[in-house]
Amino acid sequence: MKPTLPRWLGVLGPGLISGASDDDPSGISTYSVAGASTGFSMLWVLLVTTPMMAVVQGMCARIGMVTGDGLARTMRAYLPSWLLYPLALAVIVANTINAGADLEGMGASAQMVSHVPEWAWVLAFGIGLAALQMASSYRTIARVVKWLALALFAYVVTAFVVHVRWLDVLRHLVVPEIRVNAAWLTTLMAVLGTTITPYLFFWQAALEVEEERAMGRTTLAQREGATRQEIADAHLDANLGMIFSNLVALFIIVTTAATLNASGQTHIRSAQDAARALQPLAGNFAYLLFTLGMVATGLLAIPALVGSSAYVAAESLHWRRGLDLRPDRAPGFYAVLVMGTVIAMAMEFLHVDPIRALFWSAVLNGIVAVPLLAVIVRIASDARVMGEWRSSPLARAWGWATVAAMGAVAVSIFTFWGKS
Repeated sequence: MKPTLPRWLGVLGPGLISGASDDDPSGISTYSVAGASTGFSMLWVLLVTTPMMAVVQGMCARIGMVTGDGLARTMRAYLPSWLLYPLALAVIVANTINAGADLEGMGASAQMVSHVPEWAWVLAFGIGLAALQMASSYRTIARVVKWLALALFAYVVTAFVVHVRWLDVLRHLVVPEIRVNAAWLTTLMAVLGTTITPYLFFWQAALEVEEERAMGRTTLAQREGATRQEIADAHLDANLGMIFSNLVALFIIVTTAATLNASGQTHIRSAQDAARALQPLAGNFAYLLFTLGMVATGLLAIPALVGSSAYVAAESLHWRRGLDLRPDRAPGFYAVLVMGTVIAMAMEFLHVDPIRALFWSAVLNGIVAVPLLAVIVRIASDARVMGEWRSSPLARAWGWATVAAMGAVAVSIFTFWGKS
């Protein structure tokens, strides 16, 4: 089937949702800091991470479709319990910390434009999102999240509101630039760590299973295997989702580099700082777009973070799971989801510094991503599990390159983060 626009729109699902949720408030903060502190110098990194993300998320989608089960459940055949359970716990902890930082970012952004206290927004967002996930079907949640993904275009629009030298952007996009100093390398590690992150692996596979359940394939036997068209659609969805995710990241870096870095405002700590600094430089419209985009992206990301934790826990511990099940039929699954949201909200009232929270989340993700990526590549390449849908040599090469890159992140994050 030819890749026409109607077909592209028709296949958008788990890949788009995963890609959009990757541009969460903490990610926006990281990209804003990157643009303000390093200018356009890091744009080329996004050309590298795009195929890496597309390959990895495509592998996760294919594993979920072919096995008919979630990623953590499939990994149990490859990892001993003494390793699987600590990795699962680390993913859940990192997700919860990240969700708390995102909720604080959403609350701070909403306060900036409404003057309603931050804590009130945190409660409203947290309770509302938990209620949506508990009371709605997967199809309803997916439909809402897909529409919310449109909010990410706020960052595309903002880049065209400010003055950008697009020839400079193009040059930095295609000509790699590496600065051998601690501050630049620290920022590089942060960008890689927030772009290729473990919760997306589990979320992608889980959503593929949910898609099949929504089609009426309620048993494992009904879900096992996939047609050539289904695999092609899943890869197209994952590719488009990751391209979209990285394009949004690119426009955030471009916006902050063209305004803040160009005017000498290179020391910001968050996207809220970036939005405040943008107001006198680019006007109220850019300020509002940047700020309200933070709220919308949080609405995308929080369900992915706490939902991913719930799937990881339920798959590892043999619990019933699924957003189409009522809470009384999957109590463990929903308990993890709700507790993750409650702990994330509590971080606001415990006055946890969101910047430090993101640091520890990045540390955990950097450590956990390496063995998880290695297992994903191994599963996707195993003909006994994947049959005819095992990864191609090119995909395996990109997969192992991603393992190597994230291995460097895991080592370097301890070496460079926080140094200047």
